Amino acid sequence: MDEKEKNTGIKLEYEIIKDDFSRAGEASSNIKRVLRQLGIDSSVIRKTAIATYEAEINVVIHSEGGKMVVNIEPDKIEITAKDNGPGIKDIDQAMQKGFSTASQKVRELGFGAGMGLPNMKRSCDEFYIESEFGKGTTVKMIFKL
Repeated sequence: MDEKEKNTGIKLEYEIIKDDFSRAGEASSNIKRVLRQLGIDSSVIRKTAIATYEAEINVVIHSEGGKMVVNIEPDKIEITAKDNGPGIKDIDQAMQKGFSTASQKVRELGFGAGMGLPNMKRSCDEFYIESEFGKGTTVKMIFKL
């Protein structure tokens, strides 16, 4: 990619608020709409929508809030979801299907089934997660175009 192509990317940024279930899903819906307008392949849009929704819901449920940043480049979509605490105590355990630390209240709302992180990893081409217990978590997902 030459220098000119590096500057043709699109950057989207969304704030995600703790426990704001009324707005949960707005960022992923907006991202899906933008990708559709850009003519991105529908299979990539579907996978991106799944991953961004799961990331957004995880921030709403499990953190003190955070943000999602989307960089759309000619050859890839890079999504970073970063939250503010409390972090994940055991990432390997959190990556297991069905493992959840969601409260009973969250489960009664229909969330917290323990599929968020596994669904994110399964949907993208590259998946990275870093977490410091007591500080926060950053998930980075890359979708090749």
